[in-house]
This record gives sequence, structure tokens and C-alpha cells, in this order.
Amino acid sequence: MKKKYFGTDGIRGEVGHFPIVPEFMTRLGYAAGKVLVRNIKPGERCKILIGKDTRVSGYLLEAALEAGFAASGVDVMLCGPIPTPGVAYLTKTLRLSAGLVISASHNPYQDNGIKFFSANGDKLSDDFELAIEGELEKPMGCVSSEELGKAFRLDDAAGRYIEFCKSTFPADLNLKGLKLVVDCANGAAYHTAPHVFHELGAEVTPIGVHPDGRNINEGCGATAPAALIAKVKEVGADLGIALDGDADRLQMVDATGRLFNGDELLYVLARDRLDRGELLGGVVGTLMTNLAIENAIKGLGIEFERANVGDRYVLELLKKKGWIIGGEGSGHILCLDQHSTGDGTIAALQVLAAMKQNHKSLSQLLAQVTIFPQELLNIKFKAGYSWTLDQTIKSQIAKVENDLKGVGRVLIRESGTEPVIRIMVEANNSEIAIRAAKSIASLIPIA
Repeated sequence: MKKKYFGTDGIRGEVGHFPIVPEFMTRLGYAAGKVLVRNIKPGERCKILIGKDTRVSGYLLEAALEAGFAASGVDVMLCGPIPTPGVAYLTKTLRLSAGLVISASHNPYQDNGIKFFSANGDKLSDDFELAIEGELEKPMGCVSSEELGKAFRLDDAAGRYIEFCKSTFPADLNLKGLKLVVDCANGAAYHTAPHVFHELGAEVTPIGVHPDGRNINEGCGATAPAALIAKVKEVGADLGIALDGDADRLQMVDATGRLFNGDELLYVLARDRLDRGELLGGVVGTLMTNLAIENAIKGLGIEFERANVGDRYVLELLKKKGWIIGGEGSGHILCLDQHSTGDGTIAALQVLAAMKQNHKSLSQLLAQVTIFPQELLNIKFKAGYSWTLDQTIKSQIAKVENDLKGVGRVLIRESGTEPVIRIMVEANNSEIAIRAAKSIASLIPIA
């Protein structure tokens, strides 16, 4: 059954446009509350946690959701700005019924969205989201006064999460002697990530830590690493760490300014776990994972499988296989032996631990890996257009695939969060990849 409101990563859109409007958010809180209350034992209270990133619209949506949950008889704990994986951790450790994050991740501040976590700290199942959508089709009501939900403030949420992140770093190691630049994208990690690395011994230069509600992801963070690269060179840092607006993505930069994406970091973690005898099974990437990474991981004797694009699909495949390490080039990296969901801060700590334990730099750890050039184009298409029904573009894709046989590949997909077609061409030559991607993109009717 197809979902009406939930996409691949919750519900997302531009604030002020349906469904990111107060009325819908109130109804969403009520509908989700009704579903959650069904699973509560008689006499118990249903409690959830709401966290958010630093977008100015977070205040509006938080209030609307809180009202809806209260009307359904659900108690709400508010923790303010905190990384998305922090909500997952607190939901589980506080034994709550669910967690909810108000965030549009790496999108500009005009967008916002909602995503849920289960009581176990992972993404809600499709069945649960469909149940919520079923309740949304019904009229909104309100429980009696004695059953109304209450709201509480969790004042020490950030501190709890900081200590959790630190606990994932090996106890016999520290970061003393390392000079780090940490870019928090003016987002949810602005008051957590710098403390984590500093308290483990690193000298930290924080950037992107002055959110004003409108500057999240603006020219900073994992989606705009130029600011981090410049700062690393300026202060002579050993490494740079870039998170995105809700801090579940990671990119890293070395002292020379070389950028390492999620694919490369995934290889570093897989090899380190293998060397330490701690790798359970294989590794999960996505359809976008660079072919060179797949070849390198398989070259270590490690199984490798691809999931659909999106961290929820990586997580689903990891659970199905019983494996622990997975991720995607955008920087969503899962270490299920450390956390139930992708976490940029924790992934960075795992990479730093690998460097410390091996006494090698990132470039040395990746010396045997040569990334295939990839050209990724995001094309905003006209409403109603479907590339899967366009025979002209399908013919061009087939031609490109034939030309690249044995030396590259093509991947075309629609975004699950915006009206965009993503065209990725991978080849052993960057000029060939660029030319091929543009030949396909030119056939799409632009909005």
C-alpha cells in the first residue's frame, strides 16, 4: 500500500505549504498519539520525546505537534535542539514509546520535516507509518480533561547525549595531540559535537556554531565543505569534521584539504573492524556507493551488498543480514555495535579510533583505494513528468550503459523528499562521466 504523506525519510516540505503547516502538524500529533496509545498497557501513560534542529520554524511545528499529542492523551518531553541520533538514543534509554525529530536534515532553512523513531531507537516501520496515515483520514477528536497529555522539558538532554557519544570511543585511547576543526552546519550539533571531541582531548576549533534560525546548512556543514577545508588550512589543523543540519551525516577533511566522503569512510571502518576481529558478516552500501569501494571491500574478503538509497534501507538490510557496518556516500554511516541509527559524531569517533589504533592518516588508510569519478546531477522536473515513461530518455540511458559497459555504470532515481531526478554516472574517466550525465539530463523537462 502506497503512503500518502511519509516519504523515504519521514514527512518533509516547505514551511507554509501543505503538509508543513500548523493544522496538519496538530492532526499528525493526534493521529500518531492514537496509534501509540493502542500499544500501552492499561494504567500506563504513553510518553514521547520531541527534538528539533535550529530552524526558526521548529518553534511553530513543535507547539502544533505538542497540542496534537496532548489531545490524544500522550505526554511529551521536549528537549530543544539536539542531533537526530540524539533523539534516537534518548528515546531508547528513557524507555519512551517513541521519539520525534523536527528537521529537514541537509535542506535549506525554508524546509522542515518530521521523522519518528521507535521505542528501540530506530526508524518506524512502514506498517506504523501507514497506521498513522489511516488515523489522519479520520476526524480529529480530543480525550477527556483527566486523560489529556502533559508537556515536560528535558533540560539535560544535550549533556546525556554528549556522554553517550564519548562512551563509544575506546576507553584506552584519547584525542590528545590532535587539532580538529568541527563544522556543525549551524545546526543541531552546535552545542554537542565540539564538546565531545574536546572532552576526549582534542584541540577543537568550532565553526558553524552560531545558529540564527535561518543559517542552517548555509555555506557550511557536510553539504558545503569548502568552509571546512579553508578553516583546516587556515589554522593548520590535522583534520576537519563536517556534520549536516541534524548531525546524522559526516564528511572529513585532512590537513592538505582533501575531502573524504561517506564511501571512503565506510571502507576505513570496515577494514578496521576486520583487522580487530570485530566485523560481523559483511558491509552494506547503496546503489550510489562508488564501484571502487565495493571492489576494495570485496578485495579484503568481506561480503558487500547494496541497498536502495536512504539510511533506512541500509538499516533494514543490515538487520536482515545480521551485519553491523553500512552507509552511503552522503555521509550516513551506521555502526550498529555503537548506535541504533546513523550518527555523524559517533562515525567520526570511529574513524578517529581507527587512525589512532593503526597510527595512520586517512590518506594512508585509503592508499589502496582509487575512487572512480562520479558525476551527480540533480534536475528539478516539471509536475507530472515521469522519466520511467519517457522512451527518449530510456533509450539514451541504454546507450550510455552500453558505452560504459565494464568501465562504469548509470543510476537514475527520483528523490524521495523533493521533485528532483538524480542522475549519477560513474566511469573510469571524469570527462566521460560528465558528458554522459549531461546527455541524459538534457532530455528532462525542467520545472
